[in-house]
Amino acid sequence: MSIARFSHVSESQYQAAMAGREDFLPLNEIPLPRRSTRGSAGYDFTAPVRTAVPGGGTAVIPTGIRCEMEEGWVLMLFPRSGLGFRHQIRLSNTVGIIDSDYAFADNEGHILVSLRNPLDRELVIGRGERFCQGIFLPFGLAEEDGDGIPARRGGLGSTGR
Repeated sequence: MSIARFSHVSESQYQAAMAGREDFLPLNEIPLPRRSTRGSAGYDFTAPVRTAVPGGGTAVIPTGIRCEMEEGWVLMLFPRSGLGFRHQIRLSNTVGIIDSDYAFADNEGHILVSLRNPLDRELVIGRGERFCQGIFLPFGLAEEDGDGIPARRGGLGSTGR
């Protein structure tokens, strides 16, 4: 059962997100997220640019990817297991939540991933390296939701403002 579709953001959105960065993959060369094996739950995201995550610090990786999915589903992002086990890298917000209406936000639903490095030494995510994974999960609604919930307008972190 297919419930979602990955695609690239526009060239202008990608270029704006990459401002100040060098040697990044052209947008059309960024692979769309995919599972590595038939039994894999996670869709691997590739870093389009070399990114140094300083010891005790954070770094944001613009993926160049957006995801349209059916209502009632969420895409949850996690670091790939190897980064967590070997380097203790985690997402800055613990788990990335990509809502079904995020694809239509002002930033085209551009998925940005913020990594946190708790160690005292720098960790480099290489250009073209698979660094995080997304898993689709269904979610339920509470009876109290009602019909008065507004539509999304902004992008990252805009709900509830």
